[in-house]
Amino acid sequence: MAQRIAIVGGGLMGHGVAQVFACKGHPVRIVDPDPEARKQILPRIAANLDELGADRAALAQIEVVETLAACVAHADWVIEAAPEKLELKQQIFAEIEQAAPSGAIIASNTSVIPIGKIMARVERKERALGTHWWNPPFLVPLVEVVRTEATSDAAVAATMALLKTVGKAPVEVKKDVPGFVGNRLQHALWREAIALVADGVCDAETVDKVVKSSFGARLAVLGPLENADLVGVDLTRSIHSYVLPALDRSTAPSPYLDALIAAGRLGFKTRRGFRDWPLEAQAALRARVTSHLKASFGASAKDDLPGGQR
Repeated sequence: MAQRIAIVGGGLMGHGVAQVFACKGHPVRIVDPDPEARKQILPRIAANLDELGADRAALAQIEVVETLAACVAHADWVIEAAPEKLELKQQIFAEIEQAAPSGAIIASNTSVIPIGKIMARVERKERALGTHWWNPPFLVPLVEVVRTEATSDAAVAATMALLKTVGKAPVEVKKDVPGFVGNRLQHALWREAIALVADGVCDAETVDKVVKSSFGARLAVLGPLENADLVGVDLTRSIHSYVLPALDRSTAPSPYLDALIAAGRLGFKTRRGFRDWPLEAQAALRARVTSHLKASFGASAKDDLPGGQR
């Protein structure tokens, strides 16, 4: 049965989340405070569908509106996809609770901020949770469903069920910790990668090559704890006795990052970061990532369209 979906925020993540639900026949309303961003929502989704070789019929399911109240007024589900600013998100959810139906489930798409902090001004906290989608949401299957101490079992179960019906692979995060599961794992790796470069062990290109040409190549089919079981828990413990004392244990951002920022090396946006990124190199890397994700998940993304339209 179709559910009425409201998306608050039409940028990088919001328009892609709207696309996922629309492609499964759910009516979607989406709002963004920036008029220019609102104008780009449907063209961006159309471009995504074209790149997938998919029919544009899903666009008819999406209505772009001008106010938050109009977006959430009749929603069964509300997903916030605003910038990662705690005060802004708290204000948005205070407004959502006033305007949305009392039975609507309300969710934040934050990638790192604890959900309990975001929902601090919400009165009916049992219906509030996190749904952390990964970019691009119409290709990457994972959604982390994050419960707070107040989230009801019914809200979690209903959210997991809905996400499965639109082709996602939801997982339940049972404790509301910063970064949830995926970003804690990802940034633990990044911390050590930065430390290796900062300590002169190797350069940035070598770090990336080592990851992509070794354990990274099998991560899609062999998770870290599966790998530990495969090689043996006893061997894992033995290795840890040697390597863990040598790993970086910083609890603050690396000074190496501060030095890069001070030098104006901000990554793609300045064409220099850990490495130099002329525009053609940026385009090539983006194309490789998109091609890999399409090869891995693109068929299922097209299957999510009504009637399996291609």
